[in-house]
Amino acid sequence: MPKPLQYRTNTKTPTEQLTGVVERITFHSQESGYTVARIQLPRARDLVTAVGSFANIQPGQTLQLSGQWRDHPQYGSQFQVENYTETKPATLTGMEKYLGSGLIKGVGPVTAKRIVNHFGLETLDVIEQQLDRLSEIKGIGKKRINQIQRAWVEQQAIKEVMVFLQGHGVSTTYAVKIYKHYGQDSIATVTHNPYRLAQDIYGIGFLTADKIAQNIGISPWSKHRYQAGVVHVLSEATENGHCYLPEPELVEQAYKLLTTEQHESAPQAINRVIQDMGQEKSLMLESDSETTTEATPPPLLCYKPTLFHTERHIAKLLNQHLSRSATGDMERVHQWIARFSHNRGISLSEQQQQAVEMAAYAPIMVLTGGPGCGKTFVTHTIVSLWKAMGKTVALAAPTGRAAQRLGEMTQLEAKTLHRTLEFDPKNMGFKRGEDYPLSADAIVVDEASMLDVFLANSLVKAVPKNAQLLLVGDVDQLPSVGPGSVLKDLINSAQIPVVRLTQVFRQAAQSAIITAAHQINKGQFPKLEPVSNRPQSDCLWHSGGETPEQGVQVICDLVEHCIPKLGFNPRTEMQVLAPMIRGVVGTRNLNRVLQQLLNPPEPGKVELTRGGVTLRVGDRVIQLTNDYGREVFNGDLGVVQGIDTVEQEVQVQYRERLVSYDYADLKEISLAWSISIHKSQGSEFPVVILPVYMQHFMMLSRNLVYTGITRAKKLVILVGGQKAIAVAVKSTDKLERYTRLKQRLLEMRG
Repeated sequence: MPKPLQYRTNTKTPTEQLTGVVERITFHSQESGYTVARIQLPRARDLVTAVGSFANIQPGQTLQLSGQWRDHPQYGSQFQVENYTETKPATLTGMEKYLGSGLIKGVGPVTAKRIVNHFGLETLDVIEQQLDRLSEIKGIGKKRINQIQRAWVEQQAIKEVMVFLQGHGVSTTYAVKIYKHYGQDSIATVTHNPYRLAQDIYGIGFLTADKIAQNIGISPWSKHRYQAGVVHVLSEATENGHCYLPEPELVEQAYKLLTTEQHESAPQAINRVIQDMGQEKSLMLESDSETTTEATPPPLLCYKPTLFHTERHIAKLLNQHLSRSATGDMERVHQWIARFSHNRGISLSEQQQQAVEMAAYAPIMVLTGGPGCGKTFVTHTIVSLWKAMGKTVALAAPTGRAAQRLGEMTQLEAKTLHRTLEFDPKNMGFKRGEDYPLSADAIVVDEASMLDVFLANSLVKAVPKNAQLLLVGDVDQLPSVGPGSVLKDLINSAQIPVVRLTQVFRQAAQSAIITAAHQINKGQFPKLEPVSNRPQSDCLWHSGGETPEQGVQVICDLVEHCIPKLGFNPRTEMQVLAPMIRGVVGTRNLNRVLQQLLNPPEPGKVELTRGGVTLRVGDRVIQLTNDYGREVFNGDLGVVQGIDTVEQEVQVQYRERLVSYDYADLKEISLAWSISIHKSQGSEFPVVILPVYMQHFMMLSRNLVYTGITRAKKLVILVGGQKAIAVAVKSTDKLERYTRLKQRLLEMRG
């Protein structure tokens, strides 16, 4: 067993105050305000580096900085700025540099020198109070004075906003974001309704807005606060996959969020706010007809408007497609299937035959089933049939890896759904839709369990009126990361033709991974072989010690010794999947440990530290958001190929594409030696290590472990106690989502 890996934890360092003059700007992001500046401190020989968020910064400014010193492994000592204020330059040289820095449009270095030479230390007072006196200087006319006045007023407005926000406890980072969004309306917006910040500004949530509101004296009983709290609870529900919340649950959660003490009137007040928001259509309220009885009034279902209209629109479009007739020359289809089978020396099972026949003419169809049941082969057969019928076929999947597999399987081009639907970053929407549908007669979407309601709506809008749509996916896997359970709802509605493949074929049954997956799906404890030097199975188990800390060491041992002995390269062929991000055996800690093991620091290997996370050349990383400009999407995996410290860029290789990130955009990626099971959807890996501990109790479920195991192509190793695995296998209700797509289809079709 290897020795425990040591890594430093961040300790709180005392806050210090510095005053200095900005000599030069090494880097400044207009979007985020993130800045690297070189500062001249009084009586200091060398410049110091200050790093932080600044609304507007120019050489020559005199700044009072508050923050801590940090030791960067590559750039050395840096002052991490938490707050700052600007003061007037105290010397003639400082004033000259300040005015000539480009801060004021219309004043360059030459003009600045002439102004300071004329007015001396009174220069800034003259500009603030007697601007017309600038006409005393030859070459500065009325037009130039008006130009200088407008620029000076703008700079003072920025300063005023920053001072106000920082004076009410708003950090510099958030103050910059607020100013960038609202400009000179920042103070009015924050004073009137600071809860708008949670809706308008990325990174500012309800809790941050609530803290700002408290600092400026907003009443805890404010209607704005209650409305923002309700929206926050619904947004949290959306993050957990729900499309709505029943009113009693929404009231209960909002009450916990908004009140620190027992208030009998608070639930009634929240109810009134919900009703008012329903009247204003900032919430959509709908009766739950399914649970209505004569004795009890129908409970209200509370939706954010976008989710309400999206769910209804999907049902409407699907109903339109299903209303088309689905008949054709089945005799010719049977003859083609017979020829296809004979030429390839294969025989379709009864379920597979049914799927191919149904797909021949069905406007919409779902093909589902577990591993080893032939979904891939049936999809290939259906595509071949459509091609023989003269149809143009489009192939798509939610992720790049899934699209790549679909293309390899069918020997046709397959794209991600975002590329298929032609996402337009300028308008933040898809070009393809009802007015500009896809130019295909038949469309296949693989890994359809990953479709949330928003992507499903965009897809169905783009399907031509007379085209066919085949959705392929394993409904027993985890549902989509986004809201909804689209594939499950479509199947359970019984309104859409579905073929579920259940027969595991002989060759597939020889894989213990597939056998274990089906056992888990039936609620049975899987058959697992203990880890050894010569395993006879591709589905192994290690008890992982008694504690999560011991489990981390077991994973390290497997990565360093066991996996290489079994003929796999842990750097390129292995993926650690974890149920959670936090905790000792969560992805965050595992990434630190595995990085040290698989990609340790070396002389000459460039690395970069941001936000407590170190990136090195050779690190595996994952994209955390959809970045339409760079055409990389949530869940894409890549490898850091280069870190350019001069241009301040990080280059990441995603399959055939090299993508560059500015330092300011590094929040979009994260280390991926370990990733969550949710993020692994749509991907496959030769080897998977899957820790399952009672520490993960809140997340443990049957489809979580099922999804994790089925990501492995050649070998999976479960690490953890049998109790935790048993809890996961027996748990089926933790991922039930509030959705009404099924009911909407039933109502429309009924």
